[in-house]
Amino acid sequence: MPYIPVAAHLPGITGLLEYRMDTAAPIRALTQFLLRGPNTLSQGDRELIATIVSHGNECRFCTTAHAAAADALLGDCSITEQIKVDHFKAPLPEKTKALLEIARLVRISGKAVTETAIQQAKDAGATDLEIHDTVLIAALFCLYNRYVDGLATALPEDPSYFNQLADRLVHHGYNRLPQGYDHLKK
Repeated sequence: MPYIPVAAHLPGITGLLEYRMDTAAPIRALTQFLLRGPNTLSQGDRELIATIVSHGNECRFCTTAHAAAADALLGDCSITEQIKVDHFKAPLPEKTKALLEIARLVRISGKAVTETAIQQAKDAGATDLEIHDTVLIAALFCLYNRYVDGLATALPEDPSYFNQLADRLVHHGYNRLPQGYDHLKK
């Protein structure tokens, strides 16, 4: 049960964002820019970063939500399952694997990121901007994971909620829906 009163029909971060829409606006804008804005990293790769960080932080809501979005974007449900076990064995380009390793290290601590990890990403073809954005996305998802779990937000009662959420994230991004979320009430 959430520690603060949030709308029962809005599990996870959505309920928190609706609770405090003034702080939600910059959070949504940054997330939209980083995960859906112009970038040489694919949207699927950026969702994989969110997934590996959230999984490592044991945030069930964020892990499930972003894995579902990555699955939809990549068209392959097995990749997110593989990166949770060993991202180096996933059928991904070496650059993506190296960037996922940086994200994994950021999740542990910013100081856990090593020159070796950065050099491996560069050797695999990652640009400085891609490395920057990987670190920023990973750090941002550490914040989200702690936000969601620190206020004990609820998981949805129906697991199919995550498929609907993934569809919303893929097609509408991270912006608040213009009509709000009352349509999700049962």
